[in-house]
Amino acid sequence: MKLNRFLFGVSVSLISFQVMSWGQTGHRVTGAIAEQYLSPNTQAAIANLIPSEDLAEVSTYADEMRSDPSEFWQKTSSPWHYVNVHKGYSYQHDKAPTEGDAVTALAKFSKQLTSNTTSIEDKQLALKFIVHIIGDLHQPFHSGTSEDRGGNTVKVKFFWEDSNIHRVWDSGLIDRQKLSYSEWASRLSKKISKQQASQWMNADPLVWVAESAQIRQGLYPKDDELSWDYQYQHLPTLKQRLQMGGVRIAAYLNHLFK
Repeated sequence: MKLNRFLFGVSVSLISFQVMSWGQTGHRVTGAIAEQYLSPNTQAAIANLIPSEDLAEVSTYADEMRSDPSEFWQKTSSPWHYVNVHKGYSYQHDKAPTEGDAVTALAKFSKQLTSNTTSIEDKQLALKFIVHIIGDLHQPFHSGTSEDRGGNTVKVKFFWEDSNIHRVWDSGLIDRQKLSYSEWASRLSKKISKQQASQWMNADPLVWVAESAQIRQGLYPKDDELSWDYQYQHLPTLKQRLQMGGVRIAAYLNHLFK
């Protein structure tokens, strides 16, 4: 894959909306799974950049820093956690937003990470954003629509507590299982076959966006009271998106560092 494939002509009519992403547990799961699929070159490059951290730890950095009062974290980087794909339209058919989105930010940070003139600090920031953004793009409601702000305006009760469908997919379903990120990662990793890992090793973000947008359409509930039935129906999808997100983080980084 060539990075300039998605530097131009990509995506999206977008109205800014505040979202979170996979909760801390979900992001750490994708980071931990990714560690198992890194090539030796990628492992060496990452160890050189963040010698005292791993991908699970850095995966949450872009969310943790959103409390920083600087303009970069409060305004500039806010749209970089999602894309907006309307039903019936593919991402590349829309006008790319001037403020950027997850796909354009991923391209920007990929250049920054692989540039010979980038400082070590900027490379570290780029790596942390790349890991985070790839995780975000596997949460189906991060390929959302401006009409319902990525599901944020779709109010529901999740196990009898007020929520919205975006939050249910960010953290509700995950936290409901009462597992640590390491337990999640261990269980999910064991269930990824060699064939699945090979099939999922796709480093093209447009593929991930299309998958999430298609999956998203089937996740809207018919009833606004969600509990055991909704969890039973959709937990397998959530698990697979976490698995695929982890494999794709590795695939993308392996591509950058090959």
